[in-house]
Formats: sequence, C-alpha cells, structure tokens
Amino acid sequence: MSSLPIDRRALLGASVAGAAALTLAGCKGTTLAPGVSKADFAGFITAAKSVVEAEWVAGDAAAVKPWTKTYVPDPGGRHAPIGAVAPASVEEVQELVKIANKFKQPLWPVSTGKNMGYGMTSTAAPGQVVLDLKRMNRIIEVDPELCTALVEPGVTYQQLKDYLVENNLPLWIDVPTVGPIVSPVGNTLDRGVGYTPYGEHFMVQCGMEVVMADGQILKTGMGSTKNPSTWQAFKWGYGPYLDGIFTQSNFGVVTKMGMWLMPAPPVYKPFVVRHRNMGDLSKIVDAMRPMRISNIIPNVVLMMGAGYQLAMFNRRGEVWDKAEPVPDEAFQQAGEKAGLGMWNTYFALYGTPGMIAENEKIVRAAFEAIGGEVLTEGQIVGNPYFHHHATLMQGGLSLEEVGLARWKGAGGGLAWFAPVAPAKGGETEGQVALAKEILGKHGFDYTAAFAIGSRELHHIIALLYDKSDPEEEKRADACYKELVTGFGDKGWASYRTGVHAMDLVAQQYGEVNRAVNAAIKQALDPNHILAPGKSGIA
Repeated sequence: MSSLPIDRRALLGASVAGAAALTLAGCKGTTLAPGVSKADFAGFITAAKSVVEAEWVAGDAAAVKPWTKTYVPDPGGRHAPIGAVAPASVEEVQELVKIANKFKQPLWPVSTGKNMGYGMTSTAAPGQVVLDLKRMNRIIEVDPELCTALVEPGVTYQQLKDYLVENNLPLWIDVPTVGPIVSPVGNTLDRGVGYTPYGEHFMVQCGMEVVMADGQILKTGMGSTKNPSTWQAFKWGYGPYLDGIFTQSNFGVVTKMGMWLMPAPPVYKPFVVRHRNMGDLSKIVDAMRPMRISNIIPNVVLMMGAGYQLAMFNRRGEVWDKAEPVPDEAFQQAGEKAGLGMWNTYFALYGTPGMIAENEKIVRAAFEAIGGEVLTEGQIVGNPYFHHHATLMQGGLSLEEVGLARWKGAGGGLAWFAPVAPAKGGETEGQVALAKEILGKHGFDYTAAFAIGSRELHHIIALLYDKSDPEEEKRADACYKELVTGFGDKGWASYRTGVHAMDLVAQQYGEVNRAVNAAIKQALDPNHILAPGKSGIA
C-alpha cells in the first residue's frame, strides 16, 4: 500500500494558523487567517454584500459581536470570528464559497449556532467568517407514510415539532437537551444524541445535499439518481458511503438533510431508578447493559449524578458555601431534599400495554436486585427533575438545562467533556476518580452524568465556571485540557468537543487518523476555505 501524500506540517493543525495570524487593525484581539491580507478580507466582505443583503453581512467588530458569544473557555479570545454572513439559499451559499476561494477567506458554517458548551458560533482557528445558515429554515417535506423529513439547516427542533402538531401528524422528533433553539442538521452533523429510541441522530439521518468547497452540489445516497424518490428512505445508495465524512468535519457545507421520524407509540411510560450511594454506579451500568443491547429498554439511558441535576435548577451557594469543590456528602444531602438519589437513572418503555407490562417486570427485577428504587410518574408527581427527563424521552422540548451555566453565577461558563468507554461497570470507578482528581486540582465541582447508547458508555462532565472571572476562565481552560489528555492516556477519548479543544482531542486519535483526514481535506478543499481547524483537521 502506498503512503498518503501528506504534508506533515498539516498535522500541526490550528496551532499553526494561530501562530501565523495577523492582527486586524481597529479590532483589538481580532486576527486574520494565515495568507489573508486586509485587502483580501475587505474584498470578501464587499463581494459578499453583492450576493447577500448588506444587513446580513458583518465585517467589523461591532457588527460581528452577536456571533462572538460563547460559554467555553477562551481566555485569549482566539476563537472569536472576524465576520459573519447569513445566506438565504443554497445558490447564495454556492456563490459565497466561490468568493471565499477567490479571496482565500475561510468560512465557519453553523446551522443555528446554539450548541451550548461546545462553542456556539465561535471558531476553531482565528480569522474565520461565520457562514450562518439560520435563514435557510424551510421544512421541505414531511412524508407521513414513510415517517421521514427533509429540512434545511436553519430549521429548529421547535419548528419541526410545531409543524407536526399543526398538521396533526402522529410522529415524534428526538431532541437534545436544549432542543427548542437547536437545529436537527447541526446536532446530527456533530453526532449529537437525544433520548427516545431514535436517540442516535446520525443513525436516523438519511441523505444530504452538500455544497462542496468548489461550489458544486453533491447529493448523497439516492439523492443523485434521476428520480430520487427513495432519498430519505434508503441511506446507502451505491458505492462508498459518503454521509459520514460530512459529520464533525470541514469537507463541505450541508444545506439539506433527510431524517427519520418515530411513529408515536400506543403507550409511553417513563421511569426513574434512584440509588443512594456514589459507589452504586458500576452496578447500575452492569444491570442496564443487557437490557439496552437486547432492546428491552429501547432508548438512550441517562444516569444523572445528583450534582449535575442540582446545578440545573440551583445556584452553587444554595448547596455549598465554601470555595473548595462540593463534596459528595453535600450533594447527597441537597439531593435528598430535592427528591434525588446520588444516581438517578432515566429510561422509558414504548409500545402496546402488553409489551410494556412484560418488559416492566424484567426491568423492575433487575434494578430491585441491586437496591434500586424504581419509580413511575404517578409515584413522583411534581418532581421537576423527573418531569424534565420524561419530557425529553418523548421528544418534548425544554431549555431547563441552560440553567447549568448559572451554577457559578451570571458569568455563564459551561464546557462539556464527553469521553467514551465500553458499557461495563468496571470502567466507571476509574473514570469518576480521575475526573474528581483533575476537577478538584483546578478547583471545580464534579457535576456529571453517564449515558448508555447501546454498547458504549458516555461520561458527560459539565465543567461549570464563572466566565466573567478571567482567572477562573484560565483555570477552566487548563482543567479541560488536562481532562482531555488525562482521559486520553487511559484510552477514554472524547467523542465530541468544543472549538477550544478540537486539535487536542484529535491528537488522542493518533497520527494516521489525522493524516487520512488531512488527505481528504486537501483533495476536497485545497484552498482550505471551509472551517480550518474543525475537529483538528488543518
């Protein structure tokens, strides 16, 4: 096998871009991308206004400010965009991509830019113009017989939900935690998850329209056939499967996406299982794993720590009034007052009354055998934590987890860290211990949850800090980086990350992986005008 023709310098990723960037006059801390002059940037902005109405083009510090908000740590301001442009059609996207090639101006595509804890509309490397697709918000088609939808990137989960309700269609959507303001396209492309049986969003995606870096349009799967009637029905098409290379990447701009919708089940029954002790986690995972693999429990299962749950609806001072990290005992005491265990496992059963009755027997026996308190909706009336998860597990919409960002006050600092491990109880003890060690070293609380998708275990750590405190933001940045490398050394690499750590997370997956991604990038986008640095792809 011949080796890939890779320039090894490409593996240095966005760090090279940062070193080479030029400061833009008049915009303190704002930098141009490598190889882009002030005249190039000005030329791009002027040309963009000939394609998109001037009101949708931002080319100075004041105009671009709405696109600079972020919750992740960025103590040096390195991830702020330099401009923004919001097209309204795929034709405008094509023209903007061609203009970007002419002026070598990098673009950073976003759908709605609301991925809290991962970067919002901030960029992986300096000097990029946000390509904001929020105006492309058409629900192009919903097929009630095949239970499919075709949507543009600016469509939100709220918009799609409203459409189904208004048209009296008995179909469910599957949403992430802040669903009302988030785009199904953006969340799927970042390989996000939800909490119904359709919770693995990329698995229920079917067909894409992609504007390539040269302005051509690619339709994946069956979309490129003469009569693409099966575009949203059959994922694979013919030849190599391409949809995956447009997730967590910078190889193209997705302007349409197909998705499968879940038929509303005859009966939906949500549960929570409370466990009182921190050390019960490994038993919970081992009890849950066979029921997920066999699909007795068909949805993504969340095991929510008391600290994470309390942070949704409370400020830190209501739980602990000292500077040092909140101890387990304080979380346990506050949790008991709120009707929480130290671990709260949320799942649901879906189907006919008979199916649910039989599966409930199996579930109850499994959890009661390990000391779990199994509760249903009628037994936990008025509990806001149960209500929140019961809403999500039926495709309902909620913004309640936005409250996490207020845990340390109005400063609003939140960065998700999400390492993955096999769904085995023995994996949890080492992960919890390592997380507490690193968070504690930097003075932060352990506010976390675990999720079982199928055979994998996601450790969802919310790094909560006060972004208005510059010193605390620096500590949060250092803490996050140590989480990435510390867990990476154990083989627990993150499956998703924010713009502030994309290159570092990519390093955890090895040089060959990065070289292959760099080769694809060079072939498809030789001028590197699409999101350089995304997922560590230079």
